[in-house]
Amino acid sequence: MYNEYETLDLYFERLIPILEEVTPSYEVICVDDGSTDGTFERLKVHHQRNPNIKIISLSRNFGKEAALTSGLDYASGRAVIPVDADLQDPPEVLPEMIQKWREGAQVVLARRGDRREDTAMKRFSAHWFYRLFDRLAETAIPENVGDFRLLDRAVVNALGQMPERSRFMKGLFAWVGFRTVEVVYSREARAAGQSKFNYWKLWNFAIDGILSFSTLPLKIWTYLGFGLSAYAAVYLVYLLVKTMIYGVDVPGYASTLSVVLFFNGIILLGMGVMGEYIARLFIEVKRRPLYLVNEVEGFPTSDIAPLRKGEPDTLESNKIA
Repeated sequence: MYNEYETLDLYFERLIPILEEVTPSYEVICVDDGSTDGTFERLKVHHQRNPNIKIISLSRNFGKEAALTSGLDYASGRAVIPVDADLQDPPEVLPEMIQKWREGAQVVLARRGDRREDTAMKRFSAHWFYRLFDRLAETAIPENVGDFRLLDRAVVNALGQMPERSRFMKGLFAWVGFRTVEVVYSREARAAGQSKFNYWKLWNFAIDGILSFSTLPLKIWTYLGFGLSAYAAVYLVYLLVKTMIYGVDVPGYASTLSVVLFFNGIILLGMGVMGEYIARLFIEVKRRPLYLVNEVEGFPTSDIAPLRKGEPDTLESNKIA
C-alpha cells in the first residue's frame, strides 16, 4: 500500500467477510510502503478492530517489488495471495483460487480476461512487452497475469531463497515453476485514488524485467559487431576493386560523416546496454537489504525485519522465534 488511505475502509469491508467464509485461520499482511497520507494510522485502527490484520511499515518508499517481497517474507500461512489495495483485483475471486489450491495446485494464476478498465496504450504496451519478454528470456511469463495469484508455502519458501536486489517478481514467480493452474476474472476500475505508476516507471519496470531474465541484449552485440565487420570487409574489397578499375573518386563529406555517426551510435548503444548490466552488478555486490522495516503491528517479533534465506546472519537480533 502506498498512499491508499481512501480505499482502506472499502477494501477491508469487501475482503474480510470473504476470508471469514473461506477459513477461520487467516492473516492480512498490509505493507505500508512509505505512505504520507495517513495510511499507516488508518491501518492501525483496522488492526485494533481485527487482530488478523497485521501491518509492516517500511522506513521509506522502496517500490512495489521490495514491498511485495517483505510481505512474502513475513507471511506464515500455508498459502499466500498477494493482492493490491486498489480493488482492481476483486477479493471475490479468492474462494475459487483457494479451491484450486485445495485440489492440488501449488500456483493459481489470476488471468485478466477483461482489461477494458485499462487505457488502450497500456493494453498495447503490455501485449508487446509480454511478446518481447518471451522472445528474449529463457523463462516465459503468462500474459495478462499480474502479482495477483495464490502461492503454496513451498513456492513462497523457494522465492525466499532468491537474494537478488534487482527484482522482477513476475519473472521470479514464473522461474520457480511448480504445479500451476489458472482462473479468469474481470479487472475492475480502481476503487479510489490514482495509480502510482506512470509510463516512465512502467518503461523502467519493463527494462528491469528483461535485463533480469535475459542476457541476449548483451550477447547480441557480438553478432552485430561480427556482421558490421563482415560488411565493412566486403565493402573494402569492393572499393579496392572499383578503384583499380575506374580510378579514385572524390570522397564526399556527407557520406563519410553519416558512416562515422552511424558506427559511433552503434558503439554508444552497445556501451549503454553493457552499462545497464554493470549497474545491476553494482547494486548486487553492495548487498544492501531489500527493504527496512520501521514499525510492525500484530507480529510476535521486534520491529527488525527477518533475514531472508541465503543472506548472511550478521545480527542475532534479526532472528525470529
